[in-house]
Amino acid sequence: MFDYLLTKKQKKLKKEARDFVKSIPREMILNMDADKIQFPKEFLQEAAKRNLMGCRYPEKWGGRDMDWVSTCMVMEEIGVLGYIFACTFGVGAELVCDAIILHGNDAQKEKYVKPLLKGDIFAAECLTEPRGGSDFFGTATTAEDKGDHFILNGQKRFIVGGEGADYFLVYARTKLDAAPHKSISCFIVDRSKGVKSEYLYGLMGCRGGGASRLVFKDVKVPKENLLGELNQGVRIFNTMMIPERLGTAAMTIGAAAPAVDVATGYTSKRKAFGQPVAAFQGVSFQIAEAVTLLDASRAMIYTTARAVDEQINDKQIRRLVSQSKKFVTESCQKAAHNAMQVMGGIGYTNIYPVERIFRDLRLASIWTGTNEVMSIIIANEWYKEYRYKKKADRMRDIEPDAEEANAKDEKIFE
Repeated sequence: MFDYLLTKKQKKLKKEARDFVKSIPREMILNMDADKIQFPKEFLQEAAKRNLMGCRYPEKWGGRDMDWVSTCMVMEEIGVLGYIFACTFGVGAELVCDAIILHGNDAQKEKYVKPLLKGDIFAAECLTEPRGGSDFFGTATTAEDKGDHFILNGQKRFIVGGEGADYFLVYARTKLDAAPHKSISCFIVDRSKGVKSEYLYGLMGCRGGGASRLVFKDVKVPKENLLGELNQGVRIFNTMMIPERLGTAAMTIGAAAPAVDVATGYTSKRKAFGQPVAAFQGVSFQIAEAVTLLDASRAMIYTTARAVDEQINDKQIRRLVSQSKKFVTESCQKAAHNAMQVMGGIGYTNIYPVERIFRDLRLASIWTGTNEVMSIIIANEWYKEYRYKKKADRMRDIEPDAEEANAKDEKIFE
């Protein structure tokens, strides 16, 4: 975030987050990327010790009573360590806890939110399945009502924290003969008998986050672990799309910015033809583009976070969040691309961290809803908004403001 947009309280929190990031040993970053660490519990425990997780939640549950602007600022700072650090930081504290804070009862918050924000336990969110990623309503996982409990069966894949988490937020079909949006429920599922991390994925980047396939076989889930109302999991899913996508966008900025910093330093020192390569427009213009994209991304994140904090129209928030996720992730990927390009061959080696950053950022436009899905949402919501504005006569009709606006036989639509 731009510091001039932050309050004194937010600036203090930013310094705390930045100090935490500086404290993380180089060896942890390298061991994560080498898969020597499967899940960074020590990192999350230290973040919790410093009260950095879930800052927008009420103090009574372990938060700081702050807002989405503060959350995005923290997520950006954490992202500087590496995209996977922000992923694991956000999945439990900003996704799972968000669902329980918004839709859970006090007993669930006491049991699952407070200890997570203290660093005593860890959580993961389970959405994607082997036969479907973006098709949320196509879930094949089922939870059968047995009176005082449910029996859960199914599989989820690509679960960050699947290896390492103590409990999971799981969506499952609970009414097989109902319409999709009235058939899915959400459960808090403890790692217990029948819950198994079946397969740990080998990833191109973002390693060390315990991304695995989870298998649920005849798992007994107590009735009190139903989150929200039965068959109304879509309500939880819809609110979860804000932390899923806005949080993803914010942390992508933090993960991309170091690549531009490294490239700026390198091109300032590296000489060719008797002068620093930064003196050549072919180099400096690429850095200029990268910096502009990062600042434009920050501006979009800040305004979207403010929109969520102000609780403006839900449909507008849906569009703004989707736009932010698409624009920011693609802009940050381009910024990292430019950083590698101006460094030349050395940028493609592990002499500098740019190659790792480049690999990690490739995930940004895929997870939490692909950017193609974001485009679908943006288009749908924009066309609805346009039709509403036209119907409500809330804007000037610009179409007639052309010299030949009424030219005969020119405006043909069918």
